[in-house]
Amino acid sequence: MKVLITGGCGFLGTNLASFFLGNKDQVFIIDALFRKGSSENLDWLKENINSKNLNFFKIDIANNKKVESIFRKYGPFDYVCHVAGQVAMTDSLKHPRRDMRTNIIGTFNILECVRKFSTNSLVAYSSTNKVYGDLDWLETTENQKRYELKGSRNELNENIPLDFSTPYGCSKGSADQYVRDWARVYGLNTVVFRHSSIYGGRQFASINQGWIGWFCKVAIEQKINNEKNLEIKPFTISGSGKQVRDVLHAKDLTNLYYKAFLNKNKLKGEIFNIGGGINNSMSILELIDLLQKKLKIPKLIFSKIPRRTSDQDYFVADIKKAKEILDWHPTINKIDGIADMISWCYEINSSYLAI
Repeated sequence: MKVLITGGCGFLGTNLASFFLGNKDQVFIIDALFRKGSSENLDWLKENINSKNLNFFKIDIANNKKVESIFRKYGPFDYVCHVAGQVAMTDSLKHPRRDMRTNIIGTFNILECVRKFSTNSLVAYSSTNKVYGDLDWLETTENQKRYELKGSRNELNENIPLDFSTPYGCSKGSADQYVRDWARVYGLNTVVFRHSSIYGGRQFASINQGWIGWFCKVAIEQKINNEKNLEIKPFTISGSGKQVRDVLHAKDLTNLYYKAFLNKNKLKGEIFNIGGGINNSMSILELIDLLQKKLKIPKLIFSKIPRRTSDQDYFVADIKKAKEILDWHPTINKIDGIADMISWCYEINSSYLAI
C-alpha cells in the first residue's frame, strides 16, 4: 500500500508513519519541519527497520506547486492521512495568517491534488473538537475536582452545532467542512476525525499544545529538582483546572486510522467525534493528582492564571458511531497511558526537560 502522510514528522504523523512502515507499506511524508521535535522524529523514523520504504519531502502544504509535484510524480496513493496543521489555539491568535495558510489553504491543496491525481484515495483528516466553539451553552455542575454535565448525558456526539471560535477554530473548522464537502460535491472518499485530547510517545508537548505531555514534563522537572535540592519552579494552569477532556493514547489513534482504511467503503464524507470516552475522561486537577501518585511527589506546586480564550469547560466525545461503523474502541486506559507518557518524557529528558 502507498500511504501519504502530511505532517508525518509531527506527533500523530510520526506514530502513523511508524505503524505503516511496520506493515511494510510504502510511506510518503510531506512535512515542513516547523514544529519542535519534528526533525528528531524524522531521524527516529529513518532508524526504522523498514526505513527503505520511507520517502520524505520537506514541503509546506501551503505551497500548491510543490504539493502537486509529489502527487504527479509518486501518486496515486491508496491512503492520504492529512494530519498536517497548525495545532495551537494560542499560536493562531498570535499568527492568524500562518494558521489560515496551513490549515485552510494547505487542506484545499491536498484535496485538489487528490481530486486531480489520486481520486480513489481515502482521505482521513485530523480535525478537532474546537470546531464546536467554547460550548458555553452546555449546563454544567462544578465539583471539587471537575466539571460535569447536568442531566443524563455525559458524552457529546457529532450532531452538536458547529460554532467556530478563535482563528484556530475557524481554520480547522473551515478545512473540516471542505473535506466533508469534497466528498459530497466531487465524490472523494473522505473521513473527518474530530479529536479530543491525544497523547503518547513522540509528542514534544509545549505549554501551548499537548496538555497531558506538558504537565508530565513539568511534574518530572519538579520531582528532579526536589531530589537535587534545587529551587522548585511553580507551573501554571489556565482557569480553574476543572476543565474535562477524554484522553486518547496514540496507539489507539493509529489503530483508528487503520480501521478507517479497512472500512473505507463506508466513509464517504463521514464525521466522527474521537476521544477516549467517558471512562478515560479527566480534569487538569485530576491529572495532577495522578502525577503526584505516579511520581511519588507529596504535592506539585502550581498557580492559576486566567482561563484561555474560548476554552471548553467540558468535552467528552461520544464514540458510539466509531464503534458501530469502524469496529473501533480505545484499548489503553488513562492510568496505563499516563504511565507510558511519563516514561516517554523521561526518555527524552536531556533534550526536552530543560533542567
